[in-house]
Amino acid sequence: MADRFPAILIQKDDDRGQRVETVALALDDLMEGDVVIRVSHSTINYKDGLAITGAAPVVRRWPMIPGIDFAGVVESSDNPEFKPGDQVVLNGWGVGETHYGGYAGKARVKGDWLIHLPAGLTAAQAMAIGTAGYTAMLSVLALERQGVTAERGPVVVTGAAGGVGSVAIAILSKLGYHVVAATGRLGEADYLKGLGAAEVIDRQELAGKPRPLNKERFAGGIDAVGSTTLANILSMTRYGGSVAACGLAGGMDLPTSVAPFILRGVSLIGIDSVMAPKARRIEAYDRLVRDLDQAKLAAMTRTIPLAEVVAVAPDILAGKVRGRIVVEVGG
Repeated sequence: MADRFPAILIQKDDDRGQRVETVALALDDLMEGDVVIRVSHSTINYKDGLAITGAAPVVRRWPMIPGIDFAGVVESSDNPEFKPGDQVVLNGWGVGETHYGGYAGKARVKGDWLIHLPAGLTAAQAMAIGTAGYTAMLSVLALERQGVTAERGPVVVTGAAGGVGSVAIAILSKLGYHVVAATGRLGEADYLKGLGAAEVIDRQELAGKPRPLNKERFAGGIDAVGSTTLANILSMTRYGGSVAACGLAGGMDLPTSVAPFILRGVSLIGIDSVMAPKARRIEAYDRLVRDLDQAKLAAMTRTIPLAEVVAVAPDILAGKVRGRIVVEVGG
């Protein structure tokens, strides 16, 4: 029926597991909100992979439509900031976790969670950026606020071939930074250098038991891994440097000491993309339009239909996804 649309739905099983299926929903099936959007595109982030596979308790309300990002066109609105026909983008705000997300033909959300699609980006490009790329930009902005300029020295990016890493490398290189890309996939070295990495190193160089302080190596860093990797980066950060922590692919623990902070004045900056205020989101997207080479964004992106999301989701957890994936949801 024309008034129904496809959606990926995660439901709890009786054995306390979960099942994921594609269903047909109607507008009345959606959760509360003051803006209805016809979703055209979404994407697959690490958190989406966790939700669909059940590898971590990302979903906190059942049943749930996953997808923490989406872009589309407003169909109806009771919010004065948006009107029918407006192109909009959503990243985070608990969508895909506690509120129905982007893997559906339509979404109904609070208008406060939306931003207008920035001039200079298509909906597909906004989802090629997605939470991963928007988080990368928030991390770059944080380093800039801490005075980590290109002239200060090399900046390391971990998880380099993933979504956050790929976008971070492209942005930093365009801004003139000497980017050191750390990856467990050295076969992707040409890809990473194509994005602008000046050096590609094996992640094992950051995997040993952390010492309180190591030889000063980096002026700053963007870390999507956490755990031992982040601890080693902190021990290698130069005096007055800063590291932006935005992920936990390697674990939530942080086996470090206070030494980098009190002996070298190193700053550890936490990056949260989910609840970031609207003004910071708009700043990040404005900078993405300016500082992310769209040819490099295209080179790191592949597109899949909604029907392939469930099959592809485990690959992002297994480190098999390079760069970004755009999901075509509807027209």
